[in-house]
Amino acid sequence: MSDRLQLQVHDLEVQVLTGVYSEETHLPQPLRISISVDLDCPEHFAPDTPLSASKSYLDLKAAATTSLPKGVHFTLIEGVADHIAQTLFIEDERVQRVEIRIVKLAIAEAGESIGITMVRHRR
Repeated sequence: MSDRLQLQVHDLEVQVLTGVYSEETHLPQPLRISISVDLDCPEHFAPDTPLSASKSYLDLKAAATTSLPKGVHFTLIEGVADHIAQTLFIEDERVQRVEIRIVKLAIAEAGESIGITMVRHRR
């Protein structure tokens, strides 16, 4: 069994072109995106360990914000999650597992969370 380091960024609110129904396909809609990434973990983190031994949390945030292609309509939020996962795998070979949770904020009527969780493993 190998050690893993899990980085997390939760509750990013992102405007994304997504949806199946005609009323969803013209304007971006708000999604709440949370990401957890499992990395290979060094044997020890000393007080002076450099950031290169881990990964910047900002990389996770960018995968869900600035790395999403502008003007592209994702029919399913599963496509949004898959794009985020693939971005993180391509950026860093130490990423072994990505978990993305997406909540569609526009369809909640009473504060409930309606959405998906996708887990991808490096192949």
